[in-house]
Amino acid sequence: MNLQTLFPNINQKVWEEIQKSTIETLLMTGITGIIAGVIGLALGVIIVVTRHDGILANKVVYNLLDKLVNVFRSVPFIILAMLIIPFTRAIVGTTIGIPGAIPPLSVATIPFFARQVQLALLEVDRGVIEASIAMGCSPLEIIFRVYLREGLPSLIRASSLTTISLIGLTTMAGAFGAGGLGNLAIARGYNRFQGDVIIVATGIMLIIVFVTQAIGNFLEKVTSK
Repeated sequence: MNLQTLFPNINQKVWEEIQKSTIETLLMTGITGIIAGVIGLALGVIIVVTRHDGILANKVVYNLLDKLVNVFRSVPFIILAMLIIPFTRAIVGTTIGIPGAIPPLSVATIPFFARQVQLALLEVDRGVIEASIAMGCSPLEIIFRVYLREGLPSLIRASSLTTISLIGLTTMAGAFGAGGLGNLAIARGYNRFQGDVIIVATGIMLIIVFVTQAIGNFLEKVTSK
């Protein structure tokens, strides 16, 4: 039994589509990851430092951001993408393709990553933070030299988890014409009953996830030393 028998629909044209879709998935993941990484990290830090026992305790800011994160994390991605269509059009001028997928992917990923950042930074030894305060360090110095430096291994773990979750979201984005492997699996695999295309698309997604996890584990191990 050869590969042509196992994958009868994977010809040259389809393979080119698979390669194009893989690049689209990586682009969506990379661009969204950068946006969500920057905003989510900042949001998570603010939530931590404005807690009741934080270095910049502020009940109003903390409660507002905490509730916003909870709300956006609770809305299913497909529904969220539909709800923010006007916002997406205003930002990128379209709701399809990679540009149209970035806003909803970012809005869905930012609160998830912010919560992961919050949990990671809360693992930082409270004694180290109190010692820094006693030494007269400013809030910014404590954030960068204590929270982010001491919490780096946990932040890398949170980033890996968020990236893997984001890869899954890109497949759902394919349901509304965002491109990528999810769109390919739906358009060819599901709609045309080409099961082998679904298998190949799934296999590539798994490889991307495994590589992401491996890189995350390596960086976490290096920074933990």
